[in-house]
Amino acid sequence: MIDTHDYEVKVKQAQKFLKEGNKVKFTMRYKGRELSANDLGRVVLNRLLEDLEGLCKVDSAPKLEGKQMMMIVSPL
Repeated sequence: MIDTHDYEVKVKQAQKFLKEGNKVKFTMRYKGRELSANDLGRVVLNRLLEDLEGLCKVDSAPKLEGKQMMMIVSPL
């Protein structure tokens, strides 16, 4: 559950960090019943990868750990 503007801000910040040569860790936290629909978080993380295409490579693919889904990317 992320608003369009919030998503765009996160993408711009990730682009900034990647251009500086830093790794970026994305974390999606699930609350309550959201955990049963964890494929929605995977969709958001895959959309992030599409928007950051050409700037990064995936170090750690999206994976569910407890109530969080995490992904780590590094600059090319």
